[in-house]
Amino acid sequence: MFYIFIMILIILDQTIKLLVDNYFYYGESIPIIKNIFHLTYVRNSGAGFGILQGQREFFIILTIIIISTVLIYRFKTRTNRYLDIALGLIIGGAIGNLIDRIRFSYVIDYFDFRIWPVFNLADSFVVVGVGILMIYLWRIEEDTKSEDDRNA
Repeated sequence: MFYIFIMILIILDQTIKLLVDNYFYYGESIPIIKNIFHLTYVRNSGAGFGILQGQREFFIILTIIIISTVLIYRFKTRTNRYLDIALGLIIGGAIGNLIDRIRFSYVIDYFDFRIWPVFNLADSFVVVGVGILMIYLWRIEEDTKSEDDRNA
């Protein structure tokens, strides 16, 4: 089920990027909520906030290392539903953007909230996955502290 979840995320991400690439002109912006939320076609050859532009090989290698590390962590950890969701979101988002970097040398971004750099669904998957993972790890730490307190 874990790998099916990842595949669904990748397919969803790549389908939306394909639609943006096919139906938008590069740089085109369509207001959904004027001055608040637009769909804007951006090609990002860097990382978040456009940093490290043009470092394609670096990002490909870094993404492969991150995906490998997350998979190793999953195999070495007793998983549960929340951990699988968090790790699946991280891996699915990372692979979605990795596919773009390999195919195009850039990532297709399109969510434009005007007060934040333009991003895509894969970016959202990674951010939400990391957030869930942080909460999960915090809860595990709290449970371990409570158990230690009871045993002391």
